[in-house]
Amino acid sequence: MGFLSFLTGLTFPRGVHPPGLKEDTRDKPIRRLPFAPRMVVPLQQHFGRPARPLVVKHQEVLRGQPIAEADGFESVTLHAPVTGVVEGIELMATARGPKTESIVIRTAPGDSQVIHWARPQDLERLNRPQLIQAIQGIGLVGQGGAAFPTHMKLSVPDGYDIDTLVVNGCECEPYLSADHRIMLEQTDAVIAGIRIAMKAVGADRAIIGVEDDKPDAIAALKARLDKDGPISVGQVRSKYPQGSEKMLIKALLKREVPSGHFPYHIGVVVNNVGTMAQLGTLLPRGEGLVERVVTVAGPGITRPGNYRVPIGTPLRYLLQQVGFTGSDASHIILGGPMMGNTVSSLDVPITKGVSGVVVLPDPEAEDTRMQPCIRCGHCVEVCPVGLNPSDLGKLAAVRQYEVMEERYHLNDCFECGCCSYICPSNIPLVQYFRIAKSLNRERLK
Repeated sequence: MGFLSFLTGLTFPRGVHPPGLKEDTRDKPIRRLPFAPRMVVPLQQHFGRPARPLVVKHQEVLRGQPIAEADGFESVTLHAPVTGVVEGIELMATARGPKTESIVIRTAPGDSQVIHWARPQDLERLNRPQLIQAIQGIGLVGQGGAAFPTHMKLSVPDGYDIDTLVVNGCECEPYLSADHRIMLEQTDAVIAGIRIAMKAVGADRAIIGVEDDKPDAIAALKARLDKDGPISVGQVRSKYPQGSEKMLIKALLKREVPSGHFPYHIGVVVNNVGTMAQLGTLLPRGEGLVERVVTVAGPGITRPGNYRVPIGTPLRYLLQQVGFTGSDASHIILGGPMMGNTVSSLDVPITKGVSGVVVLPDPEAEDTRMQPCIRCGHCVEVCPVGLNPSDLGKLAAVRQYEVMEERYHLNDCFECGCCSYICPSNIPLVQYFRIAKSLNRERLK
């Protein structure tokens, strides 16, 4: 029997159990969203340096054509999501507020929008450095939300040996079900991507962690895998934040990533299952990342589901297609409700790292007024990395940001939101921690 494929109920200490709220989308097949008449492709939509434009105003581009090149190793190539004409390179709104340089493309009306640009390659002939370079060339970044360039994630520093590739198929955020559908509908692509990633990092085995509330996905994966092969499925308990890489490593391998370290320090590399599906699909064809699967859900949506959305699609256009008729962006979240971000405008585009669009009820309908901390200890009981969010919050309130980092391990917080979720006083602890981290980074510049 494959390694760990027989185990059930694997998990990590603490965490929370928010309602799943996936009923409206998890059983619906992935559908294609129509192409918007105008696409906005930010040069900065991944961790690292922005890409450098390769096109100019009025230039015609083909779907899949590189339109911006990677600016060094900490960057990725961008590809045209549609066949059309470049309207210009302009400062455009982003999800977090500041405007950024973006390539604006007017979609060619009546075009079939098939992929016109591809460079198929024989992956068997590529050595590991060539494989890493090829992955950078397709512009792939993590599909789970962090948008960390995949070629960087698979580039293990010298002196570290990787024995296990862990693939995250948990998707523990409420509402989101894109990865669930990908595991069901693109099973072969997921496995093909895993084999490529194993070669890139030199791992002898891979484990796909899937929560036990997705038995159909577990069955679909196991049906495609050899029982004694190097790739297996680890069934983990449904709990938040089971999908965090450190928590998933702990659940599947019983290994602890030390404070201030990364998974490769203990012989592990972690990738999202959606990233693996893109890798297994795009790299053999030599195609760039031009679209992704996005869950669109929430009480404000009349046609919820999982949609294949071209990169650069304006949020306003996407929401019109799924039956949202509002005009207020204050309760629209990109990502999941636990770790996602509210948007500043309906004109922001869908980028490579957007896994979901969740439209929530008007927050004014609930009593969310912040109250004083009552020292109940609930936040300490649920913190998956064993921090004391209550004390960190009190230090943030008096701007003791350096103390938070140096004595209270602020940087071990990965902003999962468990503390804010459980707090009976509605204290926005995660927001406090994000501000503290940002100011500490500024101080060190």
